[in-house]
Amino acid sequence: MLDQALIALAASGGTALVGAAGTDAWRGLRQAVARWFGRGDAQREQVELERLDQTAAAVQATDSAEAEQARNRQEVAWQTRIEALLESLGGTERERAAEQLRSLLAQHAAQSGVAAGPGGLAANTVDVHAEQGSIAAGVIHGGAQIGTPPMPAPPQG
Repeated sequence: MLDQALIALAASGGTALVGAAGTDAWRGLRQAVARWFGRGDAQREQVELERLDQTAAAVQATDSAEAEQARNRQEVAWQTRIEALLESLGGTERERAAEQLRSLLAQHAAQSGVAAGPGGLAANTVDVHAEQGSIAAGVIHGGAQIGTPPMPAPPQG
């Protein structure tokens, strides 16, 4: 069983992989993660590259209604795979692998800048303003109207 820090690391790995799919950071992260999983075995590394490509295709091929679900499924799948690998290693080897994963995630996260999935908005700074009776929002679920609100019904008593 993994401790909470390693579970969190695995979750970060899954999130980073899915978040990078389709961005400029994908190629470098994809290669680094495949090497990490391969652990020196070229054939295993190739299998991981193919899995990573399947992940990128799955995340990018979904329509906006299914994008969030696809991303969540892929994040969980990669978290589970990372946890399984870490669990399969002995104590010292596990710590070394965890440190390698932390390092490669930090390195590639720093290179990736800001990224968002399909239908998402990514920015370093967002400044939202509404002027002269307009509506401004980062996200609106449902409808929005501009105008004078209806008068409330008289109290019933």
